[in-house]
Amino acid sequence: MSSPTTSSSSLPRAIILAAGVGRRLGNAAPKVLLHFAGKTLLERHLAALHANGVGDIAVTVGHRGDLIRAELSRLGALDRVVLVDNSRYREGSVVSLAVQRAQLAAGKPVLLMDGDVLYDGRMISRLLQAAPENVLLFDQVVEPGEEPVKICLRREVIVDFAKLPEHAHDRHGESVGFFRFSASMATALAERATAYVEGGRSGAEYEAVIRDLLLAHPNRFGYEDISDLPWTEIDFEADVARARQEILPRLQEVAYA
Repeated sequence: MSSPTTSSSSLPRAIILAAGVGRRLGNAAPKVLLHFAGKTLLERHLAALHANGVGDIAVTVGHRGDLIRAELSRLGALDRVVLVDNSRYREGSVVSLAVQRAQLAAGKPVLLMDGDVLYDGRMISRLLQAAPENVLLFDQVVEPGEEPVKICLRREVIVDFAKLPEHAHDRHGESVGFFRFSASMATALAERATAYVEGGRSGAEYEAVIRDLLLAHPNRFGYEDISDLPWTEIDFEADVARARQEILPRLQEVAYA
């Protein structure tokens, strides 16, 4: 399957959200600096992106941004990654999205990625090659409870995107937290996130902004099923253990150069 985003002239910019405190994990350092088999999540993100030709990368930093800078320096990538500071990182993640408005509205497609995910690098190629104009990654297996963000389908149309969906649907899957947006939708995302923050809704999560756009333009969004690929979001100590015991052995490793 080919995609208009795969030519060298139109490869997207990647934006990684890594500003949060990670209170539930009780980790002093940003979660993106967690080590798995000797590599930080940040190193793994860079390796997966570069393996797919994506070298234009911006990272939202906040909590202990100095440690992220140090890790990029160790990797020799400090001059190749744009760091965007979010001084209000204790508020909702919509702020981490809003501070990236210049990157989002620069006229390029965008990959938006949660920083706290351990995943198989083939997910990036799936995201790049997916046919829809704007893409959400969809896993048919949903972790129990209210925590996972659900992608809800009626037939094959996405009709809701939330932890607690409100709209009737035939089936749902879990969102990985990785997205591809067209240049025009990325600009709309920047405008909407900024409106949230300036309108006093800075406590919201960034998924609310995506949901607004998706419900307003359902025909411009689609999904890519990655249920066959290993991944896990890391919020709790149990997630770290699962990542090391169950996910790591199944990953297709890629080195960052």
